Amino acid sequence: MSTLAEQLGAFAAGTSYDDLPEAVVASVRMRVLDTLGIAVAAAPLETSRAARRWAAGQGGARGASAVGVQQRLPAGLAAFVNGVLAHSLDYDDTHLPSVLHPSATVVPAALAAAERAGADGRTLVRAIAVGLETCVRLGMAGYDEEAGNSTFFEHGQHATSICGAMGGAVAAAVVEGDEAQVVHALGVAASMASGIIEANRTGGTVKRIHCGWAAHSAVSAAELVAHGLTGPPTVLEGRFGFFQAWLHGRYDAQAVTDGLGSDWAVPGIFFKPYPANHFTHAAVDAAAALREAGIRPGDVERLVLGVPAPNLRTIGEPIEVKRAPETGYMAQFSGPYAVAVGLLGGGGLGAGLDDYTDELARDPERRAVMAKVDVVADDRCTAVFPRQFPAVLTARLHDGREVVEEVLTTRGGPERPLSFDELATKFRDNAGRTLPAEQVEALARACDDLDHCTDLAALLRPLTLVDPGHVAGSTADPPEDEVADVQP
Repeated sequence: MSTLAEQLGAFAAGTSYDDLPEAVVASVRMRVLDTLGIAVAAAPLETSRAARRWAAGQGGARGASAVGVQQRLPAGLAAFVNGVLAHSLDYDDTHLPSVLHPSATVVPAALAAAERAGADGRTLVRAIAVGLETCVRLGMAGYDEEAGNSTFFEHGQHATSICGAMGGAVAAAVVEGDEAQVVHALGVAASMASGIIEANRTGGTVKRIHCGWAAHSAVSAAELVAHGLTGPPTVLEGRFGFFQAWLHGRYDAQAVTDGLGSDWAVPGIFFKPYPANHFTHAAVDAAAALREAGIRPGDVERLVLGVPAPNLRTIGEPIEVKRAPETGYMAQFSGPYAVAVGLLGGGGLGAGLDDYTDELARDPERRAVMAKVDVVADDRCTAVFPRQFPAVLTARLHDGREVVEEVLTTRGGPERPLSFDELATKFRDNAGRTLPAEQVEALARACDDLDHCTDLAALLRPLTLVDPGHVAGSTADPPEDEVADVQP
């Protein structure tokens, strides 16, 4: 009987571009666009500068492109830089209920491997598709249905980078390798997969490198296998394998194999429309619905934001802090601030990076709205968490009326998907901070036609010319949203 790694290897190597459902191909195009835009927006961060400086100092054969690095880097180092930038704003996509961010590792790993190999767009799309599917399925193997939480996070482990290294290794290996090489790449990458999330509790910027290091490990594992290194076929379910090491042997093997190759998880991965903690997104939407109904801040006497009980401690407690965030970072974890953004109106798709600045966090008009907001647990919201991050917003008006807006499905997921045009709007808002408008539009068109690309190096070349010193709008470091991941 085949091991789990062998089944994943057969799936990855046996899936051709022509086997991919159109919904998967379309989803991959959008995820490349989204990931590249976020990486460009993150280029000015000091942590991004550190990642580029470190990578540029390592030397080696130059085979792949990295955002903000004019000379090409070795593929693993290019994947590292792009992965760091792709996750640093915590604006990257999210799979629910595993609550991991697959594209920030898999896309940089696949891009680097494909560019180094001189592969075409169809090869890249196929590699990303099977890598994302692997990443998500391994994440779901660690989801505890009864507890309603990821076992990875209960152990203080960053499922995003741990499972991302594995999915990225599949993506990198399948670019040029056969089934056996994919299996060995999983076996090797498992010894490189890592990530702990203590920095979410007590500080530090290390989490920003997690997806970059996972992408670097993924490409390195595939390269080592190509040079003859091998891994154990029982790397996942073995006595001393991946699931024992990370999950203490508690895992769902069926989550890895059921429907593999026929039931694709990729199109269901949630895009993030707003650059804030994912638990706050429905609050933005509910407050925006009040605004669209003609309700203005001056009309409101009191606002009650109902959220899933596990989310309360992240976005509603302590309430005096959540009503008066001192920084843009704190605002991105504030339910009251999310209500203020929606009620006053934001940029981008309804809230953009420029809506979360230190200055706006302390803005008197926003503080006045936040002072009216209570955040409470709502039973209906709790019942659908963590497959959705819902909210119910009740406004009591000065004229005695009470208006209720319910947002029970999260925007950007399968039930409320973002279109390519909407993702392109987000991309323009992100990439337009450091790239000329004509290059932004050209890259958007190229991603929309990604599977017909014949020169990935040419596609990515404008990103290497990003000037991290030229930034429109706020230069404050945005937050690390995955505090939510360890508090459900």
